[in-house]
Amino acid sequence: MIQDLCIIMLTAGITSLLFKAFKQPVVLGYIVAGMLVGPHVLGEAWVSNEENVETWGEIGVLFLLFSLGLEFSFKKLLKVGSTAIIGAGVIVVGMMIAGMLTAYFLGLGGLNSLFLGGMLCMSSTTIVFKAIEEAGLRSHRFAGVCFGILIVEDLFAVVLMVLLTSIAVKNEFQGKELLWQVGKLVMYIAIWFVLGILFIPTFLKKFKKHLNDETLTIFSIGLCLGMVLLAVQSGFSSALGAFVMGSVLAETIDAERIEHLVQPVKNIFGSIFFVSVGMMIDPALLLQYWFPISIITLVVIIGQILFGSFGTLLSGQPLRVALQTGFSLVQIGEFAFIIAALGQSLKVTDTSLYPIVVAVSVITTFLTPYIMKLAYPTLSFLEKHMSKSTQKMLDSYVEKRQSGTSTKKRKPSWIAQIDRLVKYLLLKIAMAPGINQLLRVFNENLYARERLAESQRGLEREVENSLISLEMNIAEVDVPSNSAFAGRALKDLNIRNITGANIVRIIRGGININIPGGNHRLYPGDRIILAGSDTDVAAFQKMLETSLAPTDDLDSVSTNIVLDNFTITADSPLCGKSIIKSGIREKGNCIVLGLVRPSEDFYTNPDPSLIIQEEDIIIVAGEEQKMHEFFAEAAISNPKIWS
Repeated sequence: MIQDLCIIMLTAGITSLLFKAFKQPVVLGYIVAGMLVGPHVLGEAWVSNEENVETWGEIGVLFLLFSLGLEFSFKKLLKVGSTAIIGAGVIVVGMMIAGMLTAYFLGLGGLNSLFLGGMLCMSSTTIVFKAIEEAGLRSHRFAGVCFGILIVEDLFAVVLMVLLTSIAVKNEFQGKELLWQVGKLVMYIAIWFVLGILFIPTFLKKFKKHLNDETLTIFSIGLCLGMVLLAVQSGFSSALGAFVMGSVLAETIDAERIEHLVQPVKNIFGSIFFVSVGMMIDPALLLQYWFPISIITLVVIIGQILFGSFGTLLSGQPLRVALQTGFSLVQIGEFAFIIAALGQSLKVTDTSLYPIVVAVSVITTFLTPYIMKLAYPTLSFLEKHMSKSTQKMLDSYVEKRQSGTSTKKRKPSWIAQIDRLVKYLLLKIAMAPGINQLLRVFNENLYARERLAESQRGLEREVENSLISLEMNIAEVDVPSNSAFAGRALKDLNIRNITGANIVRIIRGGININIPGGNHRLYPGDRIILAGSDTDVAAFQKMLETSLAPTDDLDSVSTNIVLDNFTITADSPLCGKSIIKSGIREKGNCIVLGLVRPSEDFYTNPDPSLIIQEEDIIIVAGEEQKMHEFFAEAAISNPKIWS
């Protein structure tokens, strides 16, 4: 077992390094690693026990979905609700139909067509997330739309797996059974979400001082696996349990910390999962089935662009956002593998379907970053060749949809009566003994993370919303420790003229510097709040990236802080000046720790207004090279009063 794990991890590590060097998704590297250690490429499997790999891969799926749940928030879903639901609905229906028609065209009848449609209707959350992040587009408006659509697709995938299992086992579609399973699923999620929000944040808050990184990691993984067991015993998939627990922990104030702690575990087991996928790929089969692979790949790319763009546009988003969204969802991923494996385990799909789908996933994943870049040229082409009447119609529709979300239509009388009845019953329940206290705790826990985020917001929500309505994005960027921006004044960086982006706030250690002036300096760890268009923000991020010193050059650019002393001579330009006006701190990049007078007076941390006199000995700390250059220019001797 140790030998198998060693081979898998070393091969995955080497291939991932190569793929990173060529700026390709590391997921592809893991799949290639699986092909290399599998039985089909080199004639003999390097891994002796494939069952262990499958078990580790199943654990990898759990942690992938647990991490996905940690990034998920029901409140976020509500915020992008109509856009996400309409966009995902159009994509799922369109791609299901396209997948089934493609299967019939390729001669894959029966349940193969239904399963293929299910595999093609969901994009890869992991790939989209990584592609957007690596392209520096996470702060763009379309990124939030993409993530909302992916969340709805993931929720639909859970229902789809229940539906496919029911049809595959009973070989028929039973509406009552589906409704029962969907109802049971909704009840399961609702019950555990409510119980989780009631008790888990309270527990974490009570034992916060005892929850170091180690304890919190173990506790979080324990909760995840516990919910997995409960899901399996309730008749649901283990993946659903992991996702539900992740979504519960996503509402706690420790969510980001948990996500950071669990990430190494997810990376390890997630890589094994993708390696196990690669082990099932037979290159001979890929050559044999090159035609269906090519056809399905084209269907995925063209279908996702068309349905994704149309669905997003239909939801009321501008054409630019719609195209960026459609061009970002052009791949299939994790759930396609899971659904394909489900069909294989139930023995209702052809054995060739799994490697075909994996090959399509690999190709579309590889092409995703390049296809994403085609969104802007396509937008320019459409705007250039679109008639004014069509453009006016689109603008009018988008404006109407966006204004319609804030203008509520009057509800029919019977719906209004139901609303009043529900509110009355909820009020009665809330007044019951003990229930009011539980509701208060639930409400406090549910919005704790949101309140914390609001207190740390870069801008007031009203200001941010008004800027977004003007097609200006708000981005938050941290200044890295190895950035050349650190220590430099804004007027020297000339950010606005170079990129077009405006710095509206600098957050430094909990202190807000609003509308910073040209003399304000940036320091490592500063959080910069930017306002600008997508292009402006992207230009700033590129400017920031070019300012970073390479990791392997950090030793050469770092400078040690030294303690030294200098004697003031009569002809020194510093003689007769106060410490604050001497320029020691600004020009010498050092601080004055002490001052010794010939009269043997010693000043510790001298007052900045203290006048420097002849024969004073100044004790300073700073960067050796800059400090000595400054004092050499000031014609000051260096007596070295200590060794």
